Amino acid sequence: MRKPLGKSQIVCITLLWVLLCYYILVYSEQIDGPTILMLLLSAALVFIPVVQSLKKR
Repeated sequence: MRKPLGKSQIVCITLLWVLLCYYILVYSEQIDGPTILMLLLSAALVFIPVVQSLKKR
């Protein structure tokens, strides 16, 4: 079993994901279906482990 993520790790992971999404949304030429789908999938990949880690506390 893995140790739960620490608060600083959760904050860093979340901030990096938000910055990446901001960069993609601001600098992309067009926001279409694949872009939105990619952002939703990345959110799932980031926040599922974060939520699981918070539940273990």
